[in-house]
Amino acid sequence: MSNFWHTTCMGHGAVGHLIRTFRARAPRARTAGARTIWTAPSPAPEGRGDLLTVLFDLFGVVACHQSEEGGDRLVRVAGAPAPAFWEAYWARRPSYDRADVSASEYWRRVGEDLGLRFDDHRISALVEADIASWDAVDDTMVALVGELAASGRRIGLLSNIPEELALYYEEHHSWLRDFHVRAFSCRIGHVKPEPEAYRWCQEALGVEPERVLFVDDRRENVRGAQETGMRAHLFTTAARLREEFARWDADAST
Repeated sequence: MSNFWHTTCMGHGAVGHLIRTFRARAPRARTAGARTIWTAPSPAPEGRGDLLTVLFDLFGVVACHQSEEGGDRLVRVAGAPAPAFWEAYWARRPSYDRADVSASEYWRRVGEDLGLRFDDHRISALVEADIASWDAVDDTMVALVGELAASGRRIGLLSNIPEELALYYEEHHSWLRDFHVRAFSCRIGHVKPEPEAYRWCQEALGVEPERVLFVDDRRENVRGAQETGMRAHLFTTAARLREEFARWDADAST
């Protein structure tokens, strides 16, 4: 990964080049009414209607949370005190995840909050470091996703994620193709726990909300799903999730 990012992120205007490079190879979108559903080049099968549909969160469930090492690297690249950096990073994040602002705008605003000016070269380095910090996945959960898809269960993905990171995951993690629907906040214009994010997924999956089991590791996101009529599970381990599948499927069939 380091060689790829070194090549694409160097020099003036590198952020724009980075995005264009990924978009040239990104999955295509199909439009259904007013919404756009992003699918893999070879879409997953339709799925069995007798099984409960599962809607997964990405980070903290299938992928890992931001790594401590990656976070430390971000702070070093920014050249700011860690507490102030993280306050600005997270305060500005929803608008970036929603694609209300570009990567350049996001990082410039973070810099302004810190009393710093990030030039294009620094922004490129921050984008690279940010993506690298979110790259690790949970192999056990990736295997479970594959099992569910192979069994015919309809599955979806709902993630608060900026475009640059979404494109990186599409390029480097082929298991994303197992999901029937991939709802990335940067493409649907909504972030969890906004109710519109869950409703978008429910409509895209084509099932009633009570037939969807949403899996997330954050309580506020679980509550948000429940408030839209979905079933929900606060994720802790893959083993516990397997137990929940059996229980929810039994309940849903009665």
